[in-house]
Amino acid sequence: MGIPKDPCGFVCFMVTYSAILYADYCIIIEVLLPTLIDSLWGTFHVVAFNIFIFLMVLSHIKASFTDPGKVPLPKIAVDFSEARRGSRKKKKGKTNDEWTVCKYCEMFRPPRAHHCRVCKRCIRKMDHHCPWINNCVGERNQKYFILFLFYTVLSTVYAVSLGVGTWSYKTNGFTRTQIESRRLHIIVMFVVCVFFLLYVIWILYEQIYSVFHDTTMVEQVQNTEDMSRSPKSKVALLTEVFGAGSYIKWLLPWNTSNTIHSHEGYEIVQTV
Repeated sequence: MGIPKDPCGFVCFMVTYSAILYADYCIIIEVLLPTLIDSLWGTFHVVAFNIFIFLMVLSHIKASFTDPGKVPLPKIAVDFSEARRGSRKKKKGKTNDEWTVCKYCEMFRPPRAHHCRVCKRCIRKMDHHCPWINNCVGERNQKYFILFLFYTVLSTVYAVSLGVGTWSYKTNGFTRTQIESRRLHIIVMFVVCVFFLLYVIWILYEQIYSVFHDTTMVEQVQNTEDMSRSPKSKVALLTEVFGAGSYIKWLLPWNTSNTIHSHEGYEIVQTV
């Protein structure tokens, strides 16, 4: 899939990986090696923390480079001026279960699809465009985005706990300058982690709310949540996002073959 040429997205992308690399450096070099180098706990924490980092990075890559659910463009250009006029008349009574016309893509789009002005495409079940993954969050990559947020929370909580927990540990052989440098790194890491933690927890809450209420951020902002949709159980809603099968697979950032997509396999047929 094409990557959106969004300067803000590229900056956020670089900031994300700079923060990840710095946190990993601080935990291994400044926190664990000086204090727990001769302990099995040191090895355990290095391995465990980097497993969380690996899952976070993999989730981020999948969320960034997976097609969020772009609606295929029509092969033949069609004049939709009449259809657009008709859709404006029906706009007040519109529900999210209706096919609509996109005035930008000049095509019909399926229910709950919205146009992203950054990606310049209509996205199925679009939640929002996220600069931190430089991609839209939609039907096909919401699982990876939620997992990225989840593992970011785990990693930052783990990093803060290790930094605070080893703050007063003895660092044999360290000069006063080295000790002060180590503590400065821990303070900077703490500030960065707490900032990202508070921000990510809020976004994660929004995502969980959207999943459990079968809505999207776009629908909430536009106040077009469709109350006429049949209610589904929480497990059914989670299965639509994370896929069927073992719940353990929900925590793994790779594709579940039987993930349910609302408009899987449809074709856009435009008639003149």
